[in-house]
Amino acid sequence: MADIRNNFVGIKSPNPFWLASAPPTDKAYNVIRAFRAGWGGVVWKTLGEEGPPVVNVNGPRYGAIWGADRRLLGLNNIELITDRDLQVNLREIKQVKMDWPDRAIVVSLMVPCEEHAWKAILPVVEETGADGIELNFGCPHGMSERGMGAAVGQVPEYIEMVVRWCKANTRMPVITKLTPNITDIRKPARAALAGGTDAVSLINTINSITGVNLDSFAPEPTIDGKGSHGGYCGPAVKPIAMNMVAEIARDPETHGLPISGIGGITTWRDAAEFMALGAGNVQVCTAAMTYGFKIVQEMIAGLENWMDEKGHASLADIVGRATPNVTDWQYLNLNYVAKAHIDQEACIKCGRCHIACEDTSHQAITSMVDGKRHFEVIEAECVGCNLCVNVCPVENCITMEPLAAGVMDQRTGRPVSPVYANWTTHPNNPMAKVAAE
Repeated sequence: MADIRNNFVGIKSPNPFWLASAPPTDKAYNVIRAFRAGWGGVVWKTLGEEGPPVVNVNGPRYGAIWGADRRLLGLNNIELITDRDLQVNLREIKQVKMDWPDRAIVVSLMVPCEEHAWKAILPVVEETGADGIELNFGCPHGMSERGMGAAVGQVPEYIEMVVRWCKANTRMPVITKLTPNITDIRKPARAALAGGTDAVSLINTINSITGVNLDSFAPEPTIDGKGSHGGYCGPAVKPIAMNMVAEIARDPETHGLPISGIGGITTWRDAAEFMALGAGNVQVCTAAMTYGFKIVQEMIAGLENWMDEKGHASLADIVGRATPNVTDWQYLNLNYVAKAHIDQEACIKCGRCHIACEDTSHQAITSMVDGKRHFEVIEAECVGCNLCVNVCPVENCITMEPLAAGVMDQRTGRPVSPVYANWTTHPNNPMAKVAAE
């Protein structure tokens, strides 16, 4: 059996599946139920400084995007950090950690961007016995308007400064949670590393409005006739999150920086993909809110079974394995040629491939042959774009088949070259010509 025990910057847990800082981790009752279900750790919902708790709205807090089958694809959240008293949270954290010593408990924190505020909260969190802290530099709504959350995460200098304050004032590992609402995710990651962070976690939620009520003409969710932007999460953000994880993992300046992957993780496969791109563990929120805490049992079993099947003995065997295969477009092999192929026995003759190709691509799929409904690739027109594969409702009915070196490409009339060539040396690249001169 594969060993999926996790050691993330010295924080140990029986598996790599943590619940992210969010409503599911707002109180001991929830966290205990999560641990009983099998979660390896939690990031306790973000705590603020001592004083009157943050005030949340009392009406709807979520908006949603659904698929055709009503499956939840994306969730918009306008809830803020915990609205429970700081001391109540601290007492619960301490007790839960005492009762569940083998599980990871990391505490998310957000206080004003002032050194004294961080110095005040760090020792009281440390006293709970928590395993680490996560700096919430990502919240895109409510708190950012108060100079916290994404307002800090969008300024690399602030990130470095706050991380330095925390590293100087706590023994606990520091995980810096990054906002995706930024042009280049590498810059805040570099700043966090410069400040001494032990790890980064990403992504936090994305600025969003998920819908507009066309009767009231107000954004959803609607509070007394008005709406606000919120944080977008769920399966729909997974591609964005994975790209940002990969960017940090392959950046020479941050290579090796531990990453906790967050964003749309719903299945064991999602988790494995994040880890293959460089994440040392993963955090989950929307999936638990949609399907309940026991979903982790499917994640654990699926990951173990896949690792056993592939011969991966531990998580170290898969973390970062895909990172070297992530490159920039300019380095992709322009001499690689692939053509679509339709399995006629699997084809249900729905015609979706033909319509997509005929109307929006390269007119490379027939609809009629010898007077009969028949869908077949016209190799002389096929550019290998892969659209037909993606619109086909039958899995593996259409596949992309690479042409071997020396085989004639009917579209170009030239044999496939065995030589690797990319845009940096292509004759159509004006920069390549300048370099050659």
